[in-house]
This record gives sequence, structure tokens and C-alpha cells, in this order.
Amino acid sequence: LDLTGIPTDLVVDAEHRTVTLGAGTRYGDVASDIDRAGFALHNTGSLPHISVGGAVATGTHGSGTALGSLATAVRAFEVLGPDGSARTIDRTDPGFDGAVLHLGLLGIVTRVTLGVEPTYRMRQDVYGAIPWDTFTANVAEVHAAAYSVCAYTVFGDAITEVLVKSRVPEGAEDVPVPETLAGARRLPGTPGDDHRTARDGSVGPWWDRLPHFPIGSVPSHGSEVQSEHFVPLRHAAAALDALRGLADRIQPHLHVCELRTMAADDLWLSPTQGEDVLCIAFTWKKHPAEVAALLPDLEARLAPFDGRPHWGKMSSLDHAAIAGLYPRLADFRDLVARADPERTFASAFGERVLGT
Repeated sequence: LDLTGIPTDLVVDAEHRTVTLGAGTRYGDVASDIDRAGFALHNTGSLPHISVGGAVATGTHGSGTALGSLATAVRAFEVLGPDGSARTIDRTDPGFDGAVLHLGLLGIVTRVTLGVEPTYRMRQDVYGAIPWDTFTANVAEVHAAAYSVCAYTVFGDAITEVLVKSRVPEGAEDVPVPETLAGARRLPGTPGDDHRTARDGSVGPWWDRLPHFPIGSVPSHGSEVQSEHFVPLRHAAAALDALRGLADRIQPHLHVCELRTMAADDLWLSPTQGEDVLCIAFTWKKHPAEVAALLPDLEARLAPFDGRPHWGKMSSLDHAAIAGLYPRLADFRDLVARADPERTFASAFGERVLGT
């Protein structure tokens, strides 16, 4: 199903601090309208090209140790069930935490209501390389250095660069940022262009600093495959060292690996359910067969650290492996069975990975 034909029809409720919009709407197409209404989202993904409904359904996220995934902003959503009737699920529903991140298995989501906050401004700065051992000894501290922090590596001797996104307090013209981060110096950066948002420390709106790419650009490399894995933040250093042991097999197929953090939540199928996490996101060259062959060994390296896969990206894990990672999985299967007893919305993915 393609939901992009559903009108955005943005409705701003200033009293309750919510916005409601069509589920197929891309974040980058509506963010500036939310800003003009005086409000902001708590976070965005690095790509503004993704749809609200798709991001919510798969646990997509940005970065920020204190920030939840994009699904945590949901206050309510409208879903068409197997008989074609519409119902609204909100936070008063006892199954809400199981229904928000649903992987399409509960029905067709047509509209989503998100919580918002007063609009704010941000700056984005770039820092240079951090030696590997220095970074792994200070993962949590580096990622807690600002509102949102993203680090990049190719599993060599260093983290190659770090993006630091700082929130500017209300009424202030700017916010001071340190000249060094874990020993890495702040670089001049680059102004915004058709490919990347501004990284030069200039202050701009939240919707033009939180994403890495502008809505009019080709996202990321434009031709790649991706996998992403979440480990508890307390295991970050050990998990990264374990993956680095595969560097000689990873590097021939890798564009870059981005490291981000995300706050814990209570959503049943959230990769960060129950505990703050480090997100290890691989942007691979378009070598799908080679990446598919590598993933079982890569995910085996992360298994001792309870590594969970991103639902919207490549993974080799099956139901047996997934079942031990999600304590509410059985409850989710029951939720699906009640909502769709005839399995109108069944999928091969749901059967293979979730046992639905």
C-alpha cells in the first residue's frame, strides 16, 4: 500500500500541543509548517524524506541520549481495520504501547497525532577524529555532550568525525560550544547546501539542523543498503570492540557506520524498550549479497550484548532469535490476533520474524 496520496491536512491544536496529519506525509514536507505555527517536534530522523507513518511503525529515530524514538511522540492514530472501519487508538487504550510500533500488522494507519513543544532553534558543529580507545572509553559522555550527537567510523583506528547538534535556549542569540570534545577539535564545518544541512555552527530552525540532509536532496549516498543494530548503552564499548574484530570483512562493503544514542521507552516492539541504547547504523555499498552473507556473523558478535535489529533495515535474525529480545512479544502477537483474526494484514515478515 502507498499512503502518500492521503492529504497532509495538518491540524495544529495549540491548547493540547499536538499536530495531526496524514500518515504518508514526509517529515521534511511539513516541518516548516509546524514551525510557522510556533511548534516543533522533539526530534527528527537524519533523513527528512521518511514518512511519519512509516517511521512510527518501525521505531525509526534520530539521536539524543535523552530523546526517544519518533514513535514516542505519538499521542493517537487512526487505523483502518480488516473490515474497513476506522478507529482511533490513543494513550487511554490499554494496548497503546503495543499498537504504536506495529509494523503494519494492525491495519492501515491513515492519520497520526504527534505531541509537539514550543519551537526552538539549533546549531550544528562538526568535530574531528577521536582515537578509537578514547571514544570507546567515553561513549556515553561524548553522546551526552549536546542535545543530539552523531559519530562516524569505518572501524579503523579512530572515530572519523562527530556531529554535535546544540539547542539554543529561548531568548538567546546562540549557545557556546566547547572547542574540543574528547580531545577532538571543532572544525570550521560547512554551510548548508543542496546536499547537507549547515555544519558551520550557524543558528537555524530545528527542522534544518536536526536532519543531516535537506528535504530537496538525494538522501544519504542515494544507492546503498542499510542495517542497524541497538545495544544497551552500558554495553557500547564492548559491542563496538567486538564489531571491530570484523573490520577486514566490514570495510570492503562499507560507506560509513553512524553511531547514535536513544532514550529508553515502554513500547513493546521498540528496539530501545526498557533501556537507553547505542544505535550502530551501517550504510553499506550496494552489495546486498555480500552484506547478507556478513550479517549473521555481525549479529552473532552483538548477541552477547542483546543486540536488536532495526525493523526497517536488513537483518538475518529469525523469530527464535527475536523472541528472546522482546519480553512483550507474546502480548503483541495477542494484540494482532484480536485486531486481525482473519489475518488480512499478515505478512511474510511478520510470520518469519515475529511468529504472528
